[in-house]
Amino acid sequence: MKHLISRRLWLFAVLGLLALANSPARAAEPAPRMNILFLFADDFCRYAGCYAGLDGRPTPSDIVKTPNIDRLAHDGVVFRHAFVTAPSCTPCRSSLLSGQYFFRTGRGAILNGAVWDPSIPSFPHLLRDAGYHIGETYKVWSPGTPNDAPFGGGKNAYEKAGGQFNNFSENVTSMAKQGMPIEAAKLKLLDQVKGNFGAFLADRKPNQPWLYWFGPTNTHRKWEKGSGKALWGIEPESLKGKLPQFFPDVPEVWQDVADYLGEIQAWDAAIGVILTSLEAAGDLERTIIVVSGDHGAPGFPGGKCNLYDYGTNVGLIARVPGVKGGRVVDDYINLMDLAPTFCEIGGVKPPDVMTGKSALNVLKSDQSGQIDPTRTWVVTGRERHVATARADNLPYPQRALRTPEYLYIHNFKPDRWPLGDAAGAAGDKTPAQDDLENNTYAAFADMDASPTKAFLVMNRNSPSIRWFFEYAFLPRPEEELFDLKSDPQQVKNVAADPAYAKAKQEMSARLLSILKDAKDPRVTSGNDVPFEKPPFTDGRAPAGKRNAAQ
Repeated sequence: MKHLISRRLWLFAVLGLLALANSPARAAEPAPRMNILFLFADDFCRYAGCYAGLDGRPTPSDIVKTPNIDRLAHDGVVFRHAFVTAPSCTPCRSSLLSGQYFFRTGRGAILNGAVWDPSIPSFPHLLRDAGYHIGETYKVWSPGTPNDAPFGGGKNAYEKAGGQFNNFSENVTSMAKQGMPIEAAKLKLLDQVKGNFGAFLADRKPNQPWLYWFGPTNTHRKWEKGSGKALWGIEPESLKGKLPQFFPDVPEVWQDVADYLGEIQAWDAAIGVILTSLEAAGDLERTIIVVSGDHGAPGFPGGKCNLYDYGTNVGLIARVPGVKGGRVVDDYINLMDLAPTFCEIGGVKPPDVMTGKSALNVLKSDQSGQIDPTRTWVVTGRERHVATARADNLPYPQRALRTPEYLYIHNFKPDRWPLGDAAGAAGDKTPAQDDLENNTYAAFADMDASPTKAFLVMNRNSPSIRWFFEYAFLPRPEEELFDLKSDPQQVKNVAADPAYAKAKQEMSARLLSILKDAKDPRVTSGNDVPFEKPPFTDGRAPAGKRNAAQ
């Protein structure tokens, strides 16, 4: 009898263990949440090796060497149509962090004088509250008050290893002049990048998912003149015939672009350092990696502070572990879509206030081309960049609708100058070339000071340069429309062409409908637009001649 009872007890115990092993609760145990590595460079446009050839014409992407970004593209996905909501640092970042259109972020919608509204949810704080270890290095949200407010206001910063990387070409050049070999100087700055990321990883708890934002500013002007060739061996003449149609194809501009590409190569080298550390920590296959930038190239015509593609269409590359790589995707992505995407990755329900749409379904697809049939358009816009660009600190309000067929731009105040007042540059008085190269506020303050800007202004009366000067700086009509099939670089405005009247009307009406639905104060406030009065028109330009961190 005792033997029979013992056998029954043994049998019950075994069955119990089997039942526990196969219980629904165990089967439903969630997988560990993915880490998020967000690599976001200031003023990084769309130049990378993985973009060479995608536009069907020669570009600087044919010249720049970005092996680490290209590796991520090989293992992941390249987006052809990724756009910022605003081509200006703070508004773009306000939008990205909040997952909303820039014009919905209060005083975060402007640059100089921006103030963060703490009632706006930001994806870093949402992930932090959901148990993520979060950290950032260098620039997240600025200029603005409080600095980096949507990421903890500096409380989550990892920068003790150093910040010299942010002025890469200047610091490497300075060290080289003091006798340090160039490669050793580069390594010294890259070691700071490695140290900051290592400190972040060391602070995480066991098995804790993490979010790390690496935001260098080296691709923001200014950079050392001639550094593209001196530090990276980029021959300026190799850019001949590869510049955008709205750039003068001249040696002065070749060198300026070569220097920019040098900073992009430094940015890529920093990415390589972080990837190596990630692999060494054993986290590569548990981390979603996203690479992008906050708007088009600085100090060049059509770029930063413009709603043409060169100002708003940015690089976006992502690697998702376990998902097919080598894909090129045509879906239209707005960078505000990253906030709900990151929330979804972290198991957080995106707040209803977010106007962005998660793109996780696109990231996890194994397809190329058009994946989500609804992603065929984006809306972009702009209010105020540099405070003193115009009299009374007024903005240059624009909104645009971009589809595969057309780019339509509405300029609400066509009497204002798009890149700021001339300050004499359009008349008899011309600022000195040194000022135009080094002082953003010398003229047309919404274009960063640069050798290219100086060349355009100094040579504006030359018959071969006049068109480029007018394209960059002169007032624009209320409406602009570009037929992207015949004019992919958007240099021929057909808004006044009767043959495009129907297309213009449809694009205009569609844009207005989207803006009204999104509660854009520019179109819903009648004659009392908040962006046209204090506190939005408060603010002063930063002192000094060095380009501000715009």
